[in-house]
Amino acid sequence: MHIVDGVLGAPVLIGASMLAVAGVARGLSALDSESIPRAGLLTAVFFVASLIHLPVGPASAHLMLTGLMGLLLGWAAFPAILVGLLLQAAFFGFGGLTVIGANTLNLALPAVVIGLLAQRLLARLDGSPRSATLVVAGFLVGALSFGVSALSVAGVLALSGSEFLVAAKLILIVQIPVMLVEGALTAAALRLLLTVRPELLPAVLPARLLPAERSTL
Repeated sequence: MHIVDGVLGAPVLIGASMLAVAGVARGLSALDSESIPRAGLLTAVFFVASLIHLPVGPASAHLMLTGLMGLLLGWAAFPAILVGLLLQAAFFGFGGLTVIGANTLNLALPAVVIGLLAQRLLARLDGSPRSATLVVAGFLVGALSFGVSALSVAGVLALSGSEFLVAAKLILIVQIPVMLVEGALTAAALRLLLTVRPELLPAVLPARLLPAERSTL
């Protein structure tokens, strides 16, 4: 959901950029030697998932998997998404440099907020969660993060001028099927991690809640 250069008004650009800088600063402070490799891997996943996109007016529709990033990285998703957006803008011209702050904020903030809320809810489970629990949680995190990002993109377009209201409504409609696919892929990714790399999931669940036979792998 990249917004292109030359669309947003100056007040929206400045305000979004300031909030994005604050989010990136908070995210950098959350990075440590253990989370940096995970952040790099998820940045690569985000970069690849976003390459296939469909232009929709002044924005675009494509997969992102930012919900997975918010769930596994927390605030560190901000700098990870920023890096992915910078690479896409530099190498493929997606989005643009002047709107990098707005695009980062639109994608990262919903992912971080929903991911952290999901972490807290999952951590309160009594006993070891079944894989089905993570699948449902993964779907909701992926779909909701994507949906809120779509609303945010539509919102900043609407704030930039009444001429973008039609485009904002179109973006919301087009993103609905993509949102469902995003949720399904996030759920599948969490199920796969629980099966083959459960050591990554303490970022989501305390070790005591991971399946006993896998928590030591």
